[in-house]
Amino acid sequence: MTRIGLLSDTHGYFDQRVAHHLHGLDEIWHAGDFGSNELILDLVALAPTFRGVYGNIDGGDIRCTEPLVQDFEVEGLRVVMTHIGGYPGHYAPAAQQLLAQTKPGLFVCGHSHILRVMPDTKRNLLVLNPGAAGRHGFHKVRTMLRFGIDRGKVVDMQVVELGPRTTALDVGA
Repeated sequence: MTRIGLLSDTHGYFDQRVAHHLHGLDEIWHAGDFGSNELILDLVALAPTFRGVYGNIDGGDIRCTEPLVQDFEVEGLRVVMTHIGGYPGHYAPAAQQLLAQTKPGLFVCGHSHILRVMPDTKRNLLVLNPGAAGRHGFHKVRTMLRFGIDRGKVVDMQVVELGPRTTALDVGA
C-alpha cells in the first residue's frame, strides 16, 4: 500500500500542522496554486515522492518545474491531476477532454477551495479535491486529504481539518 497526502491552494502558506499530517507518508501530491517555490521545497523534503501541478496563480518559476497535468500510476491505479478540474456533471471543458483521453480511475484537482470526494459513476472514477490548505480565499476551514492506494483501490480516506482560514492576528483583532 502507498500512503498519500493531498493538498492544494496553499497560496504560499505552510504551517507545521501540514507538516505533521504529511509526516511518514510515501507520497505528497499538490493540486496547484503553490504560491511559492519555497513551499515546494518544504513539501519535497517531507516524503520520498512528490508530485504537483501548477495552478492559475503560480508564476513562471513554478510553471518551469511543475506541469499543467500529471498522468501517472500508483499501485495499479491510473491517476490524472490538474488544477482546474471541476467535479462530476460540472467539469471544466479542458478537464472533460483530459478525462476522455486518459480514462483514469482517480482524478485529482484543486482550484475551487471546496473539499470534494465524489464518485463519477458515468466515467467509473473517483474525483478528489482536497479543498484549500492556505489562508487566501473564501473557505472557512483549511483542509487536506490523507489516503492509501492498495492494489488499484483508494482506501482509508481521511479528511484533515487544519484550522480556520484566518485567525484574530490575521484580521488585526
